[in-house]
Amino acid sequence: MKTISLHDAVALIPDGARLMIGGFMGVGTPERVIDELVRQRKRDLTVIANDNALPGVGIGKLVSAGLVRKTIASHIGLNPETQKKMLAGEMEVELVPQGTLIERIRAAGFGLGGVLTPTGVGTVVEEGKQRIQVDGRPFLLETALRADFALVQSFLADYIGNLQYALTARNFNPVIAMAADTVIVEAENIVPVGVIAPDHVMTPAPVVDYLIASK
Repeated sequence: MKTISLHDAVALIPDGARLMIGGFMGVGTPERVIDELVRQRKRDLTVIANDNALPGVGIGKLVSAGLVRKTIASHIGLNPETQKKMLAGEMEVELVPQGTLIERIRAAGFGLGGVLTPTGVGTVVEEGKQRIQVDGRPFLLETALRADFALVQSFLADYIGNLQYALTARNFNPVIAMAADTVIVEAENIVPVGVIAPDHVMTPAPVVDYLIASK
């Protein structure tokens, strides 16, 4: 794990990268990283996240700046910018049921090829997917979902990269940290090793690649 400046962390991300971004409607989203992505004009991004937040909030900033080529999410309803760009053909949107989305990411983190789920059987969700019968019940095969970079926000990080999240800001963050080639963490507070008790570590240091230095 390496401590790095905000500028240098975002400079690692090329145009066209596939990003997983933590957060739920902006809560638990690494806002400083988002702002720097906009400042550096990283283009043609594929963003995998629970939602697209709101205009001016979290991932919504990337959408408004025209930096997102495709989003894979479970909810875009509160971001009219995403809807407009989708209808205009300026942005591809892949909607995935929320539970299925997190399970696909979790599967990638655990080295699995995918998961079987009954969600979506017999609906438009099934289109283009393999249906499998198990004990007489139909399931859809949902393939694992992985990214080039995971952008994670934590409440605490120690100097070697162990992470702790605050309340519901935890949301997708610990799961995406397991499912990307490179994990970049924006922490609200960086503390000495030992401050986070071992049984309070929510993401272990070995999966963290870069920790952004404090402001």
